[in-house]
Amino acid sequence: DLRNHLFETLERLKDKDEPLELDRARAIADVSKVIVESAKVEVYFLKVTGALKSTDFLPALEETPRPKLTAAK
Repeated sequence: DLRNHLFETLERLKDKDEPLELDRARAIADVSKVIVESAKVEVYFLKVTGALKSTDFLPALEETPRPKLTAAK
């Protein structure tokens, strides 16, 4: 959904008849960045903890154990 919204924003920016206001497009891009960063944090959490289930922000594809990360020596 996020990608679709971003592509819609891009199309509206390019519309010569009714272009999207630049400030509004920037706000959409900024919020999108926050959403992507929160997804990255969730992925990191799953990797570090070896959790089998996410918070449902990112749908689980399968319920197999994930390997735990170990510290580099």
